[in-house]
Order: sequence, then structure tokens, then C-alpha cells
Amino acid sequence: MPAIDRVLVIGATGRTGRHVVAELTAHGLTPVALVRDATRARGLLPDAEIVVGDLTAPDTLTAAVSDIDAVVFVHGSDADSRPDSVERVDYGGVVNILDALAGRRPRIVLMTAIFVTRRGHRFNEGGHAVDWKRRSERVVRLSGAPYTIVRPGWLDKGQGGDHLRIEQGDRGEDNISRTALGALLVAALVDDGAIGKTFEVYSGPGIATDDFTTLFDEAQPDVPGALDGVDDASNMPLDAEPDRVKNDLTRLQRPRR
Repeated sequence: MPAIDRVLVIGATGRTGRHVVAELTAHGLTPVALVRDATRARGLLPDAEIVVGDLTAPDTLTAAVSDIDAVVFVHGSDADSRPDSVERVDYGGVVNILDALAGRRPRIVLMTAIFVTRRGHRFNEGGHAVDWKRRSERVVRLSGAPYTIVRPGWLDKGQGGDHLRIEQGDRGEDNISRTALGALLVAALVDDGAIGKTFEVYSGPGIATDDFTTLFDEAQPDVPGALDGVDDASNMPLDAEPDRVKNDLTRLQRPRR
């Protein structure tokens, strides 16, 4: 893969995003934080470059993506109580960044969550949060960009600890520390063994994981051109999807490198 230097972080001022920015800096990479409030961001992220834009306003994103080598998505609509917030932000923000890239295919690491394939889960009530997060995964897989999709467990819950384990198929449930997650997300960005893979990740007590190559080798790659991750439940047929989603997939689909 081409060398990576400038990394656009979507959600950089959030609690997980700040760990990602710190890890990028520790790796000698240049974090570029997409933010709406530059003054607040400079106080939170003194080591990052700041670029102002709004995920839900496509015309503000062209400059943000113009000179980047990779994108890490750690954004979310948790603070937005409107029923369509996950569609607009969690899904729509990914689509808008891909559109702004205008066919360029930088390395992408997308953080979603466990439960994305469990359509009967309570998180899918109301605004269909589970379905929209899954759709964001689908557009990334079909975009042709070299990607890794990471589904973390409950953030900063449970016993703590930075010993990582991964699973696939979205059947489990456990916790993960944000510290361990930030390290993994950046490792997935720079380790080619993570490319084309979708997995759940959890952490717990024990020796902190630092051999990420071996960890990523435990995951099976997704089937090229498939909508969903390897071993995911086949329970969201494309022909039943909203027209908006079908149009996005058609417009953004490109062969994978």
C-alpha cells in the first residue's frame, strides 16, 4: 500500500477520537481533525491540524479531503436525539465523505458497533440505528477503497484492560477500553493484514496487546464485492432497501484495488 501520512479523523473531538489522534501522533503520522468548532477543537487537540466542515453539509467537505492519505471514522450521532440522526450523521456522513473524495480511494478505517446485523435489537427501534450503521459499512465495502471495519463492544465498561480479542459474525457482546480501541484503530490503518476485514473487538484484563499483525491474522477477509462482512447474517436484502441507499451504492461502487 502507498505510504500514509495525513489522516483525516472524523469524530476527532469525541472521547474515542481523541485517543485516535494521540495514537496517530505517536506513530509519527499527521492527524487532520474535521470539526465544526475550530476554537473548541484546538483546545482539545493541540497536536492535530484542524479543518472546519460539517458531515451533513457536503459542500463543506471538499477542502477537508483534498490532501489526505487515509480516513478514520469514529463519529456518531449519540448527542443528537432527533429520530433521523443516525441516518444523517452515521450513514450520511460516510456517504458525503466518499462523494467528496470524487473517486479517490484512500485507506479507510470505519468504526461502527456490535449489533449492526441484529435487526431485532432494541437499538433498531425508532430511528433504525442498527440498520443505518450497517448501511455505512456497505457503502465503504463497495467503494473500492482499501478498508477495515471495526465493531467495538461497550466502550469503557466492565473490568477494563487492554488485552484485545476479535470475533466475527456479530454474535457476541462484551466491553472494550477506549485506550485499547484507539491503538487498534490506528494499527488497522497501517497494517496491511487488516485490509478487507470486518470484525468485532473486545478487551479485558491481561497483557496489553501490541502484536496487531498476529491479531489481524485471526480475522477472515470479507468476500470481495459482498455487501456484508464474512459470517454476517443474511437478513437485510438489497432489493428491500430504501431507494436512497440503492442509489448511493450504485453511485459509489468501484472495483476494489
